[in-house]
Amino acid sequence: MMELAYASAVELARGLRERRYGSRELLELYLRRVETLDSKLNAVVARDFERARALADAADAALARGDVPGPLHGLPMTVKESFDVAGLPTTWGNPAHRNNIAAADAEAVRRLKAAGAVVFGKTNIPLMLADWQSFNEIHGATNNPWDLSRTPGGSSGGSAAALAAGLAGFEYGSDIGGSLRIPAHFCGVYAHKPSWGVVPPAGHWVSAGPRTDISVVGPMGRSAADLQLGLELTAGPDGADARAWKLELPPCPHTTPRGFRVAVLLDAAPAEVDGEVQAAVEAAARFLEREGAKVSWDARPDLDFDAVSRDATLLIRATTSGRMPPADYERFQQERAALDPADDRYPARFARGIAATHRDWLQANARRYAMQKAWERFFSDHDVLLCPAASTVAFKHDHSLPRHERLVPVNGRMLPSIDQVFWAGLAGIPYLPATVAPAGRSREGLPIGVQIIGRQYADLTCIALARMLELGFRGFEPPPFP
Repeated sequence: MMELAYASAVELARGLRERRYGSRELLELYLRRVETLDSKLNAVVARDFERARALADAADAALARGDVPGPLHGLPMTVKESFDVAGLPTTWGNPAHRNNIAAADAEAVRRLKAAGAVVFGKTNIPLMLADWQSFNEIHGATNNPWDLSRTPGGSSGGSAAALAAGLAGFEYGSDIGGSLRIPAHFCGVYAHKPSWGVVPPAGHWVSAGPRTDISVVGPMGRSAADLQLGLELTAGPDGADARAWKLELPPCPHTTPRGFRVAVLLDAAPAEVDGEVQAAVEAAARFLEREGAKVSWDARPDLDFDAVSRDATLLIRATTSGRMPPADYERFQQERAALDPADDRYPARFARGIAATHRDWLQANARRYAMQKAWERFFSDHDVLLCPAASTVAFKHDHSLPRHERLVPVNGRMLPSIDQVFWAGLAGIPYLPATVAPAGRSREGLPIGVQIIGRQYADLTCIALARMLELGFRGFEPPPFP
């Protein structure tokens, strides 16, 4: 049974349907691993074991009757703590929400359960999902299973750590500033950030509210096939929208790398990329080139990358300002009013984003529209852009400073970690899909991922290329843990 701990969700679900093992048997495997191994990781922070056992028993009984209600029938999985799961706390790592118990499932969780998934727990996050380290006052810090002294990323860091360590069969997370993609890159797993609006985010918040700009929810797994299945099961309109329209994502136009038109971006001035990360992305592109893909090393969308970095901060921070306590918001309003107009440092960008006026947002949104048009022109000649998910491999835990003041090693120099928001914003702010897949290892043996960005709604093309890389180049590898 031990090899099943690291199998893909698609493989596990197939084994369940073929009755090679039962749901309860598989669940107990994961629960034992959580109980014996998670003390070193601190990934699964909300546990619902007894209810999961009852659901697994019911799944086995249904299968014995010949009743298989969905493609995830009996599959044990966890979800990010920020999703509502009925009867479990949703805190976003904030002590003020410690006693917030969800009354109903988030829409994505409901759809996964309807497909047969057995959700047995929730995985750790940073405070208010606002860090690339998964650390909060309620649950503490989550460690990376490749090196316990390092972060698994954030904000879906507990999700990625649990998958990499074989603590769950499948996972579901969210992303506004790299929160799916960076943990996948840091932990050597797969993640897909859908095109904005493709998957309903209802129930992904500590209180009811409308969907927010840029933010998306999406699947994580140990195979690209898991991503496609997770997307297919959760995508599509909900509520009033479901009365009027349906979603039909276009299929990937290619069945092999031959014919794929691939552009490659290894580095960018706003966020210098470490040489080891560049080498892994390049190696993935070279594989595709050898397999017959048409690879361009100098094609670029007609974008001002400095403007992308600046607007990523403004638009993301403007979105998250709605969650901010009034006193903090007022402080940033005062800070913004006192800024020198020429000050373009990150703290100034942050304050301008938090305290942005509606006019500021409208102007940034107009610039985003121009970006979207530039991407559409670019993708008329290219199917995907391969680029880094982040500038560095997983870095050492550091909770001593605010995120924008932390430094990380890049090419032998210590540079601001916050610069890496550029690689998240490149796909995030224009609403593009992006898949992260394993691409290599650093000299220290740490995972490195490649980010595959596609045109808006070309989600299945991004995932298909990740699958091609998985089958011919590199796939998931378990970490040397414990």
